[in-house]
Amino acid sequence: MPNAQNTPARGLGFAFAAFAVFATHDAVIKTLGVNFSVFQIIFFAMLFAFVPMSVLMLADRQVDNFRPRHPWLILLRSATSVLAMSTAFYAFTVLPLAEVYALLFATPLLITAMSALVLGETVRAQRWAAVVVGLIGVLIVLRPGVTQISFGHICALIAAFCSSLGSVIMRKIGGEERTAVMILYPMLSSILFMALVLPFVYRPMEVAELGMFASLGVLSVGAQVMIIAAYRAAPAAVVAPSQYSQILWATLFGALFFEELPDMWVGVGASVIIASGIFIVWRESRPSVSKRNPILRDPNPRYDAGPSPKPKHRREQT
Repeated sequence: MPNAQNTPARGLGFAFAAFAVFATHDAVIKTLGVNFSVFQIIFFAMLFAFVPMSVLMLADRQVDNFRPRHPWLILLRSATSVLAMSTAFYAFTVLPLAEVYALLFATPLLITAMSALVLGETVRAQRWAAVVVGLIGVLIVLRPGVTQISFGHICALIAAFCSSLGSVIMRKIGGEERTAVMILYPMLSSILFMALVLPFVYRPMEVAELGMFASLGVLSVGAQVMIIAAYRAAPAAVVAPSQYSQILWATLFGALFFEELPDMWVGVGASVIIASGIFIVWRESRPSVSKRNPILRDPNPRYDAGPSPKPKHRREQT
């Protein structure tokens, strides 16, 4: 029997709080990006996140060792994680926050398409149509031929693609590979790779700046813990659409702290992308549509966090 305290409203509360924290995390990245290299930001963000995340993994009594059962796929998953973080962090430093989110929201659409093309999962006409419409929304945001597509836009799209590929890899090996392994290796890969680059880009930090770097790790892990609580309290179909609330925070933070106001076309394109994503979630939530639901089974849609320690999902009503 589910805990009496676990309700959809409680799950949504945790989810909205988590994505507000994630949006704050991204605003800190943008602030630090004025003075620091993306590689330095990622190194310290992962370093400060590694300690609390390690504690969470060690608390899992099901973890007996950290040897991967699919080392090559774990290596590929780690590479996609490093590339997704690098490109997303860079995009946040050079583009308006809301614009980056609009492009990153293409991730669920790409996961749906890749699940069909790579994993052979069944995606029927209506979900394919939603993918196509959502990608049209991406074109509305970019407006190729009307406005110049910058390297930051390309990086945001690369981040969405790599995040999607990483999710598909997780889907392929998730039934056999332990969650702790899928968390540990991408984090260590990020730290080690950035450590190799760091001597060439390092800039000394003041105490306040070091505190901001530390906050990235704390915010990331704290938000992941709230995501776990959200999925324990409410069905995935209720929690998943809450990720789109990040664009509201991005618009607010952009206006208050960075003098950013998204133009009309970014708003239109983001609305199309979000509507397509929500439609896919709705279709996946219907048991008569498909037994395969890649979006609802991806408990952490963030580009930088990898899988969360696996939540115990509430039994959904049939």
